[in-house]
Amino acid sequence: MLGFDSYGEVLRIPPVRRVLALAIVTRIPLWAGNIVVTLHVVTHLHHSFAMAGLVAAVQAATLGLSGPWRGRRLDQLGLRRAVLPSLVLLPMCWVVAPFVGYWPFLVLVAVAGLFTVPTFAITRQVIIGHTSLEQRTTALSVDGITTDLTFMVGPVLGVLLATTIPTPLALLACQLASVAGGGLIWLADPPLHAPDHAAATTPEPGLPGHPGTGWRRFVPHWLSPSVGVVLAMAATATFVLIGQDLVAVAAMREFGTPGSTGWVLALWAAAAIPTGLLYGALPRHPPASVVLVLLTMTTVLVAAAPDRTWFIVLLTLSGSVSSPTVTAVTDELSRVVPPGNRGEAMGWHGSATTLGNAAGAPVAGLAIDGAGWSGGLLAVGVLGLAIALVGLATRRRVTAPTPARSPAARG
Repeated sequence: MLGFDSYGEVLRIPPVRRVLALAIVTRIPLWAGNIVVTLHVVTHLHHSFAMAGLVAAVQAATLGLSGPWRGRRLDQLGLRRAVLPSLVLLPMCWVVAPFVGYWPFLVLVAVAGLFTVPTFAITRQVIIGHTSLEQRTTALSVDGITTDLTFMVGPVLGVLLATTIPTPLALLACQLASVAGGGLIWLADPPLHAPDHAAATTPEPGLPGHPGTGWRRFVPHWLSPSVGVVLAMAATATFVLIGQDLVAVAAMREFGTPGSTGWVLALWAAAAIPTGLLYGALPRHPPASVVLVLLTMTTVLVAAAPDRTWFIVLLTLSGSVSSPTVTAVTDELSRVVPPGNRGEAMGWHGSATTLGNAAGAPVAGLAIDGAGWSGGLLAVGVLGLAIALVGLATRRRVTAPTPARSPAARG
C-alpha cells in the first residue's frame, strides 16, 4: 500500500520544512545564473559557445574540487562558521565579474566556484539528520521534486532577465540573489542533526568516520568500496541525464523543429515529478542500482525511436525515472557513511555528480557529431548501463551506522 501520508509526516518536521523552503529560494537564482553566464560570454563578451563552455567547465571543476572540503567544514565547524567565508568572498567576486573581460571573468568564476555555498549538501544533511530511516526516502524525494521544479523555473527566468536587461546587470542580479539565499540559510542556521543524533555526529579516532592523517585527509577512512560504488552510480546518473538533455536539442534540430526544444525539455523534466512522488510513497524501495539500470535501459530504448513523436514519448518515459534515481542514490549514500561524516559525504556526492555532468556532455557531443542523436543516446546509455550493472552485481545489503533508536521525527 502506498504511503502518501508519509509526505505529511515529513513536512510536519519544522527543520525539514524550513530547509526545503530555503532550498527553493536558493536554487532558482542558481539555475538562472548558470544560463546567464553562458549568455553573458556569448553576447556581451562576444566570444564563442566553446569559450562559454570553458567557463562552464572551470566552474564545474572548482565546484567538484571544493565539494568534499566544504562538506568537511560543515561537519567540523557547523553551518554558520563554514558558510561565513563564502558570504564575504562571493559578493566581492560577483560585483566585479560582470564588468571585466573574458579572462578576468574566468578567474573570478573559478574563485566563486571554490567558495560557493554548499546548499545541496546542507539541505540533504538537514533532511537526513531529522528523519528516521523509514522517512528518509520520502524526504529525499521531496528534495528531488523541489530540484526539478526549480530547474524548470530558473533557466526560464534567467533567459527572460538576460533578454530584458543587459547581461552584466542580469548576471549581477542572479548571483547576488543566490548569495542572498545563502545568507538566509546562514541566518536561519537550520540544525544539521536532530538532538537524537548528537552522540553519533563526532566519530572517535580509529573508527571509519575519523578524518585521519596524511593521504587519508583526502581519501577518508569511510570512503569504502561500497561508498565508492554509490558515488560511481551518482556520477553515472548525471552522465546519462546531461546526455539526454544534449540529445534532445540535437534531435529537435535533426527533426527540423528546433523551436520545440523548450517544451520537450520541460515535459522531460516535469515527468520526473509524479514518479518522484510515487517512489517516495512506496512501502519498500528498490536499491539504487536497480533504478539506475532502469534509467539507462530506457535511455537506450529512446535511441530506437522511429520519428519525432516516438522520440518525445520515449524520452519523457525515460525522464520519469530521473527523480527516483537521484533520490535512491542519495538515500543509499546516507546509509553507508557514518552520521558524523554526512556533510563531507554529500560534498563527495556533489563532486561525483559534477564529474558525471562534465563527462556526459562531451561524450554525447562526440557521438552526436559522428552518429547523430541516436548515437549520442547509445553512447551515454550503454556506458551508463555497464556501470549500473557493475553496481547491481557488487551490491550488498548494508545498514546505516546509526544508533539503534531512530531519530525522532521532530524539530
